Amino acid sequence: MFLSVASAVCLGIYDIAKKLSVRDNAVPIVLWISVSVGCCVWAITLCVQTLLAPSVTAACFPSWMLVEPISWRIHVALFAKSALVGCSWTLAFFSLKHLPLSIAAPVRSTSPLWTLLLAVTFLDERPDVQQSFGIAIVLISFWLLSVQGAKEGIRFRSNRWIGLMVAATILGSLSGIYDKILLQTLCVPPATVQAWFSIYLLPVMTPLAWIWLRRNRRVDSQRTTPNGFDFRWSILMISPLLLVTDMLYFVALSNPDALVSVVSSLRRCSVVVAMVLGKRLKGEVNVRRKLLCVAGLLLGVVLLLF
Repeated sequence: MFLSVASAVCLGIYDIAKKLSVRDNAVPIVLWISVSVGCCVWAITLCVQTLLAPSVTAACFPSWMLVEPISWRIHVALFAKSALVGCSWTLAFFSLKHLPLSIAAPVRSTSPLWTLLLAVTFLDERPDVQQSFGIAIVLISFWLLSVQGAKEGIRFRSNRWIGLMVAATILGSLSGIYDKILLQTLCVPPATVQAWFSIYLLPVMTPLAWIWLRRNRRVDSQRTTPNGFDFRWSILMISPLLLVTDMLYFVALSNPDALVSVVSSLRRCSVVVAMVLGKRLKGEVNVRRKLLCVAGLLLGVVLLLF
């Protein structure tokens, strides 16, 4: 429980860093830089562990950072996870660029609904009557949020950025199911999952960045500079924040008694952190009214948990 709550706090700060990074900026380059940071962190860690003797590695690194050798089949499975998450992130980042955080974050927080539906379908998890009531409350709160969004000119039924965020959320839920298979069925350690997942994200996201650079390159007589990209320090914070929140999440999910629907639900409480800390961001209006909708979402989450 504590690990899931800590993951939610880090995830909320992570959402703010993303919004600050993609606002009026080039999404493909922001994505590429952020995944490059995560790739470097784990690549260096992996190289150090490979060069050191096993006894020295065990003494220098905590157990939750030890990357174990895996077969080529597990490598393929982890690359597939990176491809799935890469698609989800691309859709989410483009959506976040054009939507207020106070709208995008609650939409993203509906992930437990999709995760629960997938868990019921594929993993034989069964919600009881109270959890079903929680699902109803979440859906009603989501509808009320759409009413608030309509006051800002954001029509949930026709706005393509809302559609992209919903698609990103569904893909993220699929990733949550896939995480449970990797951690519990295939018994891949959390650090191994995160290390190779972070490394494989770089080749997954590189083609999109290369296409953007090729289309938006502005040739000058003295130098060539990308057009439309503004470097911000918040970009460098995206990956480290995600590494921390994902490690907490993976360790919590690796518990054989953990239900993916419960862990994912608690993790999505990050929406409160994102909205409260991001209240002063440009484009954030009617935050108090939206927080009432979020309160409904959280009530539904509590019912799902207990």
